[in-house]
Amino acid sequence: MSNIKILSGKDVSRKVYSELLPRIVLLKKKNITPGLAVILVGDNPASKVYIKSKARKFKSLGLFSETILLNQAIKESELCKIILSLNKNPKFHGILIQLPLPKHLNKNQILCKISPHKDVDGFHPENAGLLSQGVPRFIPCTPKGIMRIFKHYKISLDGKHVLVLGRSNIVGRPMSLLTSAKIDSANATTTVCHSGTENIENYTESADVVISAIGIPGYLKGSMLKTDAVIIDVGINRVKTDNDKGYSLTGDFDWNSIKNIVSAATPVPGGVGPMTIAMLVENTVEAAEQMIAIS
Repeated sequence: MSNIKILSGKDVSRKVYSELLPRIVLLKKKNITPGLAVILVGDNPASKVYIKSKARKFKSLGLFSETILLNQAIKESELCKIILSLNKNPKFHGILIQLPLPKHLNKNQILCKISPHKDVDGFHPENAGLLSQGVPRFIPCTPKGIMRIFKHYKISLDGKHVLVLGRSNIVGRPMSLLTSAKIDSANATTTVCHSGTENIENYTESADVVISAIGIPGYLKGSMLKTDAVIIDVGINRVKTDNDKGYSLTGDFDWNSIKNIVSAATPVPGGVGPMTIAMLVENTVEAAEQMIAIS
């Protein structure tokens, strides 16, 4: 019988929303409704699902959101004009570009067009720089959500070896900065492994905490992990099955082989995913509060 502790993102996100409600009420008393503009280029089915989930959550909290659907073949100059107009629009405190973008668009140049003060994803170079200096304006949503899970379940990273699998600017790089930061909730020794790392099991076997964002279903087995390690599974992979949907969602870890090895783990689904949306909501509320402070 497994004694694994389930780190439920659903439970933590509910707490986040309850804590945000008084802040939202206070903003509305000042005639400010936090607003988010979401730009979707093309018709990626997975992106559409994510955007609908975000829109439902904003609506349920009485917040404002608008999705701007753009043709797959839009020119980069046209997209940049739309972003610049949203920067000037006071209805929107946050702007989000749903990734991935079509290959003909330069992701980095486009993200740079978003005002750093409306960059609720935390991807603008200015915000990435502030995070690296330890004085973040906006923290990328998935890493921020993972840190909130650690805090909620009182999982200390102090002095621990944290292994981050993946080096993207969305998860891996900011995650390594947050876990190794010299603050009470972190202060870990953090290693980053990626597609160029040889013999990854040499690192996974010694890690107290493993955070995986590599997108390979069931890649990490129990035999690769340290006994009683804490597992954070960022992977959301579609695997073909015979069920009604024709697929099931699975993470980067092979659950059957890890459940009797590790001490705690996030499930897929229901783990990191709900926290990513919760942190987007929180960042949008923070953006509205910051607008008041600088106005």
